[in-house]
Amino acid sequence: MREFTNPPLTSAPPVGGLADVVFEHALADPGRVALGRKDAAGEWRDVTSAEFRDEVLALAKGLLASGVRFGDRVAIMSRTRYEWTLFDFALWTIGAQVVPVYPTSSAGQCFWMLHDAEVTAAVVEHEDHAMTIATVIGRLPRLRQLWQLDAGCVQELYDAGAHLDDEVVHRHRQAVTPDSAATVIYTSGTTGRPKGCVLSHGNFMFEADSVVGRWEPVFHSKRGDEASTLLFLPLAHVFGRMVEVATIRGRVRLGHQPQLNAAALLPDLQAFKPTFILAVPYIFEKVFNASRRKAEKEGKAAPFEKAVDVAVRYAEAVEAKAWGLGPGPSAGLRMQHQLFEKLVYAKVRAAMGGRIRNAMSGGSGMDRRLGLFFAGAGVQIYEGYGLTESTAAATANPPERTRYGTVGQAIPGTTVHIADDGEVWLYGGNVFQGYLNNPKATDGSLHDGWLATGDLGSLDDDGYLTITGRKKEILVTSGGKSVSPGVLEERVRDHPLVSQCIVVGNDRPYVAALVTLDHEAVEHWLQMRGKPAMAPARLVRDPDLEAEVRRAVVAANTLVSQAESIRTFRILAQPFTEEQGLLTPSLKLKRKAIEKAYEREVEALYRS
Repeated sequence: MREFTNPPLTSAPPVGGLADVVFEHALADPGRVALGRKDAAGEWRDVTSAEFRDEVLALAKGLLASGVRFGDRVAIMSRTRYEWTLFDFALWTIGAQVVPVYPTSSAGQCFWMLHDAEVTAAVVEHEDHAMTIATVIGRLPRLRQLWQLDAGCVQELYDAGAHLDDEVVHRHRQAVTPDSAATVIYTSGTTGRPKGCVLSHGNFMFEADSVVGRWEPVFHSKRGDEASTLLFLPLAHVFGRMVEVATIRGRVRLGHQPQLNAAALLPDLQAFKPTFILAVPYIFEKVFNASRRKAEKEGKAAPFEKAVDVAVRYAEAVEAKAWGLGPGPSAGLRMQHQLFEKLVYAKVRAAMGGRIRNAMSGGSGMDRRLGLFFAGAGVQIYEGYGLTESTAAATANPPERTRYGTVGQAIPGTTVHIADDGEVWLYGGNVFQGYLNNPKATDGSLHDGWLATGDLGSLDDDGYLTITGRKKEILVTSGGKSVSPGVLEERVRDHPLVSQCIVVGNDRPYVAALVTLDHEAVEHWLQMRGKPAMAPARLVRDPDLEAEVRRAVVAANTLVSQAESIRTFRILAQPFTEEQGLLTPSLKLKRKAIEKAYEREVEALYRS
């Protein structure tokens, strides 16, 4: 199949903007719990629709009183927290455009985005962020205001706008249309300087309403309960932003968690008890690997691996039945599955709060076996695919028939087309307006409304999309063999000791790889084998560790031909980090930067 179209669920909104639902929901059901927010004591408290409306209105007045005007661009540099959502909707209420900035951005990155977007005001989380912007503020003549969340700027703005009438805000809100720009989100910049994607109110409304309309049943833990989710994805990323908008529009209770590390995230999952989550594969890998390590420490490694095998086979049998290819799990398999429910599966779900039965995954590809394990353990993960330019998800696995290892079908109202060279093209109401100040790049990506994604993929006979690589990342060996590195890298990363993998080989005689380690997993691995702790430089030369990584490489090589296989590899003592300029803020590899930084190591891979 070369093209698949999913009919729309609803027509595009003819009028209005993203902030309208805040006022509509407060009018229709003022006492409904809209969000959860931590108080000063760290306890979660409810925020009703009416309370959120009042806060948005008060902040919008303060922004107007401080000089923010319709069409102005305002940057937000912060971790994921309640105030970001408050500022988003307040700025959208008065027709301003939000420019999200990753909290880890350097001064140079901040300067480029704020300068390119001609930002007139900025909101930062704390003093370090303020100092980062202060170092470049002399080169940003349009930047007139700098507010700091941890210095009480929200209350200051409430006070500044208290004298304004509500009607002043509503006049601004009523001037917003679906075509009005809502945000400028900068791409991760894996292959060059980040580009500003202009996304409209209509883009987000189409995206959010399509996702909510199609997947709303899976937001619940059980029929009739209150849907809720804890957002820990960065709001500077389009995925997190889509979740924010969809939950507000879809009447899903929303909480925020600013830290992705397990020590902070897991207690909040326990306290907030979401009914579903939206995450990247990395989170599910962490939950799985943490459960495996816990089982090993308790001397239950063998039963855990057996439980994994049973879960995978059980989910495969359910999948086959859904597609009319089998009778479903056998009686014996059902008995084994029931045995491991209390011993293993319930504990895995408990680590995620206990109520989660469904989840959505995006941002990068998920290993088929990992998805099958979670499904067998009672958490169905719906994998999807999208870009900043498509306002997040363009495809996702439908609730009724998941096909593991694919990113599903086009979301309602969207078309997926595979070009002659294998590139994935998208068409729909979620496709962006273009790149800010960059008509050349816009013309290269948009063709009569079609978005050329730069990703390579294929559609099966049922319209399910499989992503096979990036056009710009295809390696061509000196022997003329084209190699897509993504499939190899993902399989090597499946090994619990591996953190990152980058495949090299462009204009080289064969394919090789650089591998970094998950030091938490390695520490556990050393303890379980009675090995002493080692310095990184010595650790990477440990023969047993090298044998483990070799197994991961051999497993990856089974997916490709001999000419495409990884012939040799090197384990690195330190991981690739954003601080080194080797990762984007969304943790994607900067290939050229890595190859340059590790030029000697790469050369050593090709010495005879």
